[in-house]
Amino acid sequence: MADKPFRVLPRVTPENEHFWRGGRQGELRFLRCRACACYIHPPAPLCPRCLSRDVAPEAVSGRARLATYTVNHQPWYPGLDPPYVIAIVEIEEQPDVRLMTNIVNCEVDRVEIGMRVSVTFEEHEDVWIPLFEPAS
Repeated sequence: MADKPFRVLPRVTPENEHFWRGGRQGELRFLRCRACACYIHPPAPLCPRCLSRDVAPEAVSGRARLATYTVNHQPWYPGLDPPYVIAIVEIEEQPDVRLMTNIVNCEVDRVEIGMRVSVTFEEHEDVWIPLFEPAS
């Protein structure tokens, strides 16, 4: 565990468990409306497009595009050493579904808006944090 940076872990609930534990199977999961096929994030009990309550977890490809980012240079937590990239990515299946994440396995000066990235997971206790790295 010492080789992993410090992370503030989310509170896992029945409503968000699919998202935080999907990484165990290597899957990035979002709720998806069965009526209109809209992906929903953050998790909600009904579809924001059609208001259907028929929503269920579904895995996506894990591919995304970097929409925007910033480089943090402030040492906020011991073990989370700067500089590191804080990013917003848009998932390939539905670009209006965006995640705040970190870009990893990439030099800070090589990060570019528009770059293709893919999900990787960092396990902490019973949570798998979705992070993104340059797509190969």
